[in-house]
Amino acid sequence: MNNVSEDTVAKKNFSLKKAERLNSKKIIDKLFAEGDSILQYPLKMVFLKTKLPIECPAQTAFTVSKKNFKRAVKRNRIKRVLREAYRINKHIIYDEFKEEQLAVFIIFIGKELPEYNTIETATRKGLNKIIRKLSEQNLAKNEQQN
Repeated sequence: MNNVSEDTVAKKNFSLKKAERLNSKKIIDKLFAEGDSILQYPLKMVFLKTKLPIECPAQTAFTVSKKNFKRAVKRNRIKRVLREAYRINKHIIYDEFKEEQLAVFIIFIGKELPEYNTIETATRKGLNKIIRKLSEQNLAKNEQQN
């Protein structure tokens, strides 16, 4: 089961429900206008702490460039792999953000069809980078207040 122990499966919810998908045009526009981004090749992740219309720690959207992948079949396959990698690793964000909410947009920027392992590793590292960056921003904000 993709390097996931049975104990982890019992404790974590590995679903990706419709409510966890980011589809609000207002939030997406705000995300790209005010959000921060990190690059973990072959992924770019744009994220923003914001109030979401539902009660979950994060909403996520996925996209693949039509310029790099002309065939919808290939774009859809990559998005399917992106969703799967996020679904398995979303607990990284969910464990960290229990009271706060986060909007994340994952963009595939690679030029070739990726292997699942490449995407999964990049997703895990990217989510950890997001947490680190938000923690640093919180520390800086707290220091300014004091």
